[in-house]
Amino acid sequence: MTLTMSDSHRPLVPVRLDVERWATRRTRRKVLAVVHTVTAGQRLLEAVRLLEGDARLQVFFTQAPDVFSHGVDHFLEQLGGLVLPWHQVVQMPFDLALAAAHGGLGELHAPVIVLPHGAGHNKLIPAGQRGRRVAGRGIYGLNRQWLIQDGRLVPESIVLAHHEDMARLGRECPEALPAAEVVGDPCFDRITVSLPQRALYRDSLGVGTRQQLVLACSTWGPGSLLGQQWELLERLVEELPREGFRVALLLHPHVWNAHGAWQIRSWLAGLGRSGLLVISQYADWVGALVAADHIVGDHGSVTLYGAMTGVPVLMGSVPEGDLDPASPAAELASFAPRLHVGRPLDRQLIRAASTHRAERYEQVAARITSEPGRFAVRMRALIYRKLRLRAPAVRPRTDHAPLPVTVRHDARGPA
Repeated sequence: MTLTMSDSHRPLVPVRLDVERWATRRTRRKVLAVVHTVTAGQRLLEAVRLLEGDARLQVFFTQAPDVFSHGVDHFLEQLGGLVLPWHQVVQMPFDLALAAAHGGLGELHAPVIVLPHGAGHNKLIPAGQRGRRVAGRGIYGLNRQWLIQDGRLVPESIVLAHHEDMARLGRECPEALPAAEVVGDPCFDRITVSLPQRALYRDSLGVGTRQQLVLACSTWGPGSLLGQQWELLERLVEELPREGFRVALLLHPHVWNAHGAWQIRSWLAGLGRSGLLVISQYADWVGALVAADHIVGDHGSVTLYGAMTGVPVLMGSVPEGDLDPASPAAELASFAPRLHVGRPLDRQLIRAASTHRAERYEQVAARITSEPGRFAVRMRALIYRKLRLRAPAVRPRTDHAPLPVTVRHDARGPA
């Protein structure tokens, strides 16, 4: 069970003034993992896992304020880490903080490493100070409104996946360039090592040898696949013959956390009884992506990662003006075929497969990271450099994804 400050009026052992009396192991550095959302937490784990086995370190977790913070407490409880409340961590020094979002980081007393929480930086947001819109749009995670506070650069290190991102950062916030480092993309690396396990993932989802798996991927918000084309999901389930197809749905955690798991299960209960597979928000999504024969998506990161898998990626919804035109996500959206509700869906899937040009998707996939297979090595080197410690001699490795987990379709049951 996760320990929180609400469990007791006494401070947790590692932050007590008399820690040496109670702690079994004396540690040399305190590392704080700042979890804003479930999505950010999942990405942070890719970095925190690189610290496994190092008894010199004590890792703490905290839930940072965020509009999509619902679900973070459950995520942290399942993790089993030492959780400190936000009001306490902003009054404590740490040797290093890791985050995959930006809110509140200026309040911390620690050097901060910020990672992207998706496939690079693709989305545009209104420019200007938070809470006050002005003309123009900036790239989320690269523009000044997220990086500069009171004239000071907040993160000490900004993790980038591709050298292209460095150039884009230079245009958006040139004063942040000295803090930026091209490290790579952990999801890209895990997809790569998971591709040979494709048959296992398909079998775990119950996809027959003569069936094709259609994976619908929706990011969050009104411009997403589900926000714009709910009827497309209904038609995929209802029209595609079960003997030839299975349909699975992968939702951004923000969708679950904005509406609640019960509500999502309730909305999807009928489609679940008709055969829809729904991937759990707490499960690793990589296996479901690798298992797919067709990917139907939008402007979210998972759709972009789909360009790596070698199968057709079709677009159900891409809102105008929400993507940086220079981003790989915009390039994918420029040529990926659209799936039209008014036409027979099975024929559109067949046509997309027959006209699939693998080299175009490979070109987009190559823009996700310029350090393929090297995230674990480079990220760990960055962390230990900031901690001023020698990294363990054992070389970190990237494991293939665990089997995907689906949720129950009973709205009365647990997620």
